[in-house]
Amino acid sequence: MNANLFLLLAEQTAAQPQRVALVDRSGLRPRDLTFAHLAQAAAQGATLLRRAGLEPGDRILIFQPMSAALYTALGAIFHAGMTAVFIDPGMTRRQLDRAAASLAPRGFLAGPRGHLLRLLSPAIRRIPIRFSTGWSIPGAQRWARLDEHAPAPEIAAVDADTPALITATSGSTGPVKFAARSHGFLRRQHAAIHVALAMDPAAVVATTLPIFVLSFMASGVTTLLPRVDLRRPGAVRVAPLLHELEAARVTCLAASPAFLDAVARHCRAHGRVLPRITQIYSGGAPVFPALMDRLHDVAPYAAITAVYGATEAEPVATLADRDIHPADRVAMGSGAGLLAGTPVATLAVRVVADRWGAPRGPYSRAEWDAQQLPPGKPGEIVLCGPHVLTEGGPGDDAALTKIAVDGQCWHRTGDAGYLDAQGRLWLLGRCMARLEARPGDAPYARYPFAVEIAVHELPEVKRAALVARGGKRILALELYAPQPASWLDALHTRLAWAQLDEIRVLSHLPVDKRHNAKIDYPALRKLL
Repeated sequence: MNANLFLLLAEQTAAQPQRVALVDRSGLRPRDLTFAHLAQAAAQGATLLRRAGLEPGDRILIFQPMSAALYTALGAIFHAGMTAVFIDPGMTRRQLDRAAASLAPRGFLAGPRGHLLRLLSPAIRRIPIRFSTGWSIPGAQRWARLDEHAPAPEIAAVDADTPALITATSGSTGPVKFAARSHGFLRRQHAAIHVALAMDPAAVVATTLPIFVLSFMASGVTTLLPRVDLRRPGAVRVAPLLHELEAARVTCLAASPAFLDAVARHCRAHGRVLPRITQIYSGGAPVFPALMDRLHDVAPYAAITAVYGATEAEPVATLADRDIHPADRVAMGSGAGLLAGTPVATLAVRVVADRWGAPRGPYSRAEWDAQQLPPGKPGEIVLCGPHVLTEGGPGDDAALTKIAVDGQCWHRTGDAGYLDAQGRLWLLGRCMARLEARPGDAPYARYPFAVEIAVHELPEVKRAALVARGGKRILALELYAPQPASWLDALHTRLAWAQLDEIRVLSHLPVDKRHNAKIDYPALRKLL
């Protein structure tokens, strides 16, 4: 049986060929592509790839922003049985070159800015077959010429284990990660996303989450690709964005917290309401209850859902704003961590003693059951299920990230947390961030994220980060506006359970380049 992911798009094309699949407002030339148009362009692109000398199984490195060109290229790559490769542009020059050398792609597809990377990376310069999605580039074929080719007559036959997508991320909270997703895995991930998001078939979705677009297209909904610089989603120009949302009759937002926070604050400041929005999903970084409150104020008819996931498993748990109880808010403000919600039904989520950085297992089933921690006890979050990656990429030490249990593979997320008595998952941040214990510590005070969550409940706080430096626990804050010394004194008192040595207010806290939301702790330590 052919497991090619492209068959999901083909099914939607057969069912609703004239429905708009992509509303592309990402560039200077707005484009609306129906499912039929997108499928044909992808099939033509598959022919172009083959005639350029690429073969099924070849890897193609892509540096292309979210756009119709990106998803046409992905469709072509899947159609032809090749593998798409993405490297996080937030990597250092050395990381980027090593990642490209490790993955050894034979094709390179990028816009003019992406082609400039060839000047910086010897590994990218060695890629023999090149395509340009924008201007003519010396030594590269123009991707726009796919219209000159006949559509490939057949979708390449692949099995479920054939790699479809490989990503290398810069590890905003950890080391560089490689993740290889097969056609079968992406199908299972789509099924999990489709169920978890309960997408309305008539929805029109605006999103800044690239991987989710594949699932939205497979679900047959219309997706708006807004004109947003995803390198700085928190600095989006909201006024023209709202015009795009209205023109496309968008009913659903699926975006990073930084992006949605910018939208909510703009709307509140200008008295704008978004009555057409009925669903909002946010993930990729922590989603705080205060953000969900702001979104509810400006989109009063929307069901708001936080999605927790990892590079190796998306989604893991979901939390609707209506399911956050007053007692949960009190707990989050008192150091209990961040409520992530109920794990998705297809995943097994467990918590074991925090031994991050040391190998674990193999275990028998009885030994593994004995490792499970009781409700409320913090430790490492581990996962097992059909949409959990069980194999890493180049440089991944499986002894540190996987656990063998009677032939079954469990993934170690590197996240700390616990399950409560109701089976809900709570997050305490990264295991590697754990602080040295102190006498009299509150139950979760050793995990900086528990303190940061408590501080984020205050409306004056934009960002917060707790670090250990010189034996001291230092809480760094970025505020929306200056506060008097009495405010800091009151905060010290409120956080007595965290045993802080110092609170510092900085003009800004550095964040990751990918989501503009996760604290860049190495950069913060330099600032301090």
